[in-house]
Amino acid sequence: MAAITLPEAVEQFVTRTNAHDVDVLLAVFAPEATVGDDGKTYTTEAEIRGWIQSHLIDPKVVLTPTAYEGDRMIASGDGDFPGGPLPFAFDFAIQDGLITRLAIEAV
Repeated sequence: MAAITLPEAVEQFVTRTNAHDVDVLLAVFAPEATVGDDGKTYTTEAEIRGWIQSHLIDPKVVLTPTAYEGDRMIASGDGDFPGGPLPFAFDFAIQDGLITRLAIEAV
């Protein structure tokens, strides 16, 4: 399989998600960032922190990128949840090395 080249902020998102540390993962998001996941939008630092904890840290999600094109990463997500691993699409907007918008959907 060919290596996938990710922008630095996306690489940090994957690495920090897989490290299961809410503080280091939160640091890759810009202060005005938004996250869309499971039909909800998280807009404040407290909301994004809660989303990271409940959706990524608690279920011990491990992401394995399988493709990246444009601003979209496809990754296999596994963890302590039923049916895994599952494929997800992550659509990123990045500015000044930080994620300003992230939208996630199952694929």
